[in-house]
Amino acid sequence: MPTSESLTYSESIHIDAAPAAVYAAVSDVTRIGEWSPVCRECWWDEGDGPRVGAMFTGRNVDSGREWQTRSQVTVADEGRAFGWSVGPGFVLWACTMQESGDGTLLTEAWEFLPAGLAVFEERFGDEAAAQIADREAAARAGIPATLAAIKRAIERSS
Repeated sequence: MPTSESLTYSESIHIDAAPAAVYAAVSDVTRIGEWSPVCRECWWDEGDGPRVGAMFTGRNVDSGREWQTRSQVTVADEGRAFGWSVGPGFVLWACTMQESGDGTLLTEAWEFLPAGLAVFEERFGDEAAAQIADREAAARAGIPATLAAIKRAIERSS
């Protein structure tokens, strides 16, 4: 797989809540474990929170494998967008909010960056393509599941 290209995927869902309420939920990384089928929990570095440059750690579990990631917040635009870079520099995750009728259109986007693909090629060698395909499949299955869980949680609390 060429490392000069990235892999991307995104989906959207309508949530019956204002963009500010959706932002408040998705920018609280400590809640990701409630929604994600892979990420079990996240925690901020001491004193950090949802601001550009803030760092946090995530604990992930998939197919009997467990690992932690370090991430840095790349965008924190209240009511509009929240995103982070895993690695940093390997994978981008972003949630954008758009006012839509009486609610919000929440879009979750994933981008496996060239640097992340290169790390996988170095780490997994001949197995890199299969490992990358597994991560892409996890994103394609996980994003709609995560969006549905976010929707349920926000609408239940509204």
